[in-house]
Amino acid sequence: MGMQLARSADCLTALLAIVLGLCVPVIGAGEAEPHNYFVYVGTYTEHGSKGVYAYRFDPVAGEFASLGLAVESVEPSFLAIAENGKFLYAVNEITNYNGQPSGAVSAFAIQPRTGKLVPLNQVSSRDAGPAHITLDRSGHYALVSNYELGSVAVFPVLQDGRLGEASAFVRHKGSSVNPERQRGPHAHAVALSPDNRFAVVADLGLDELLVYRFDAAGGSLGRQPQIVKTVPGAGPRHLVFDRAGRFLYLINELQSTVVSYAYDASSGKLRELQTISTLPQRFSGTNEAAEIEIHPSGKFLFASNRGDDSIAVFAVDPKQGTLSLVETDSTGGRTPRHFALDPTGSWLLAANQDSDEIALFHVNPNTGHLTASGQILHIPSPACVKFVVAP
Repeated sequence: MGMQLARSADCLTALLAIVLGLCVPVIGAGEAEPHNYFVYVGTYTEHGSKGVYAYRFDPVAGEFASLGLAVESVEPSFLAIAENGKFLYAVNEITNYNGQPSGAVSAFAIQPRTGKLVPLNQVSSRDAGPAHITLDRSGHYALVSNYELGSVAVFPVLQDGRLGEASAFVRHKGSSVNPERQRGPHAHAVALSPDNRFAVVADLGLDELLVYRFDAAGGSLGRQPQIVKTVPGAGPRHLVFDRAGRFLYLINELQSTVVSYAYDASSGKLRELQTISTLPQRFSGTNEAAEIEIHPSGKFLFASNRGDDSIAVFAVDPKQGTLSLVETDSTGGRTPRHFALDPTGSWLLAANQDSDEIALFHVNPNTGHLTASGQILHIPSPACVKFVVAP
């Protein structure tokens, strides 16, 4: 009798585990275990916001709690988070800093209990209109892309999280075929190779990728980058490496395409594999592609469209590195300038800049399909979304 009761209890326990398992996100290879997260949103303050905003997010329930304004700051458009989760960095996308024709870069300490941001320091970005910031793989340097004149600056990250003065600065030269957008260089983003040896810069104004050798010991960039030409008028914007470091994916803003490259880690060379549209065949009109990100599992790649106002979902061929379009999903708002996948890979947040909202979507781990949750975060002019583990 005792053994039968024990077996019944074991069966009930197993059944309960199965039922509960249907109610929580499935975590696959490469995906983080669910924690509560702080979600930080960079904004354009000229449209009514005051700086960087924060939320607490529960990925199991898919629920948000607003923490309000995390810190007041001018035009903190693009953000980066230190790997230890203690610091946040923002570019201040301005054209005048302390009377000089430059933008700024700000460093903040993340308060673990409240999620608030404490200003540490601010430095000149060395040129006007900084549009993107990323940290190198060691976390010791911040690389900033200045859009207006097409330059890249490297800043040491000090032990206390503050930023030092620039350790490297390069300004590009040249132009391309679009008379409105490409009369000069416009550095838009940097991606560090997985081994931290190369920094690949997407320059929208030149229609080029510039592959610099990166010295992680001194924070310097090589003087003679390898140049990878794109299709004239493509407008390279953002880029991302796959986790294994075998492939690089570039999103072109002006032609709304994603280009797949094979990457040679020993030399930093890129070999083009494929170009694929981010738009559905039904679309007619004007569109500018924006953000690109790979799912933590590596099985899917996502790209945003401003005009079609959608997220394109691609399946990734793990051997060939090529993409096939799965679907395009409406973001339910206007101008998804940025989006972010949560670390579990279960949710996607689409920042609809011109409708002043962030929409939450569930991500199917098997198909990549996006399902609108119905949750909307109302925030003026969201420009960037970043996650960090909360205690």
